[in-house]
Amino acid sequence: MKKQYETSTLGVRAGTARTEFGEHSEALFLTSSFVFENAEQAAARFSGGEGGGFVYSRFSNPTVTMFQDRLAALEGAEACVATASGMSAILATSMALLKAGDHVICSNAVFGATVQLYLTILSRFGIETTFVSPNKVEEWQRAVRPTTKLFFLETPSNPLGGVCDIAALAAVAKKAGAVLAVDNALCTPALQKPLEFGADLVIHSATKYLDGQGRVLGGAVLGSKALVDLVYGFLRTAGPTLSAFNAWVILKGMETLELRMLAQSERALEMARWLEKHPKVARVYYPGLESHPQYALAKKQQRTGGAIVSFDVKGGKEAAWKVIDSTKLISITGNLGDVKSTITHPATTTHGRITPEARAAAGIGDGLIRLSVGLEAVSDLKADLSQGLG
Repeated sequence: MKKQYETSTLGVRAGTARTEFGEHSEALFLTSSFVFENAEQAAARFSGGEGGGFVYSRFSNPTVTMFQDRLAALEGAEACVATASGMSAILATSMALLKAGDHVICSNAVFGATVQLYLTILSRFGIETTFVSPNKVEEWQRAVRPTTKLFFLETPSNPLGGVCDIAALAAVAKKAGAVLAVDNALCTPALQKPLEFGADLVIHSATKYLDGQGRVLGGAVLGSKALVDLVYGFLRTAGPTLSAFNAWVILKGMETLELRMLAQSERALEMARWLEKHPKVARVYYPGLESHPQYALAKKQQRTGGAIVSFDVKGGKEAAWKVIDSTKLISITGNLGDVKSTITHPATTTHGRITPEARAAAGIGDGLIRLSVGLEAVSDLKADLSQGLG
């Protein structure tokens, strides 16, 4: 689809491929394999010939291809490979680009499972990781080694909404000969396009805002065809594949992506301003607030502040749990990016498996609450939180 189309148009139209039946809604191909006309065609398709015809749904499926093409159009990427989840996207990227003896520099403000992946799993295969402050470019520079192959970061970060200077880190990564991968799950291409600021790869948990309704799991890796082909090679063999059904569900979610992201961001900003003035709240973390330390950078890189508002309540864990347990409307769950607002206590859920020292380095205290703002009326959300805040 032509690049001059706007984000809302691409979310609805990009990637659509119709069969001979002329269906208007994208077709769902629930099949494990595809039939060939003859042995010669089968051999050609298995070797990558025959115009890229479909072979086996572990690595080629028309519905998944439509999802990949739509997301690539939205991100402005040459290529996209879909995966079974956001974590499998990070794993596939790491396994495709790294080998024993290689070194990764990772922001210390990333999802808890990402920390676990690099610290406890990939380390068993001889891959070392150094965790640094996401906002101090000089720490990334000092951490560079001759063996550094990958920079990995989230911006905004989960759960504190820290904003990394993508362009500055892209320059450091390029000088080091490393690939810069940016997790864009919290903004999506509706609000931010990391490739435009120099990132080499964009990672997505499509489970979050791309689906937008908490229905299915999915992930994706986007960037140049050369890099994405490496990730695809790992996926074809190892099989952390996005199912056709999940791809179809997320395709439907992407049709309303921009509308949802803008509406949820507007509500999140109002909630953040209200919480910032609340006497029981010690601090609010939201990149759309003027008080946020990277507010100016967020304005430069992001269209809005996003829809995640985290805040420290006075009184630590006991007070935080009281706020969470007092809610009647907001869903208590570890997921985010849903049209239904969700609430969680990061220190004991999403970041509960990492060490207390790692949580402290990331700024995740016992009084921290993460609120993923959905599409409910702000007045109702305020009333729900007020039951526990007093």
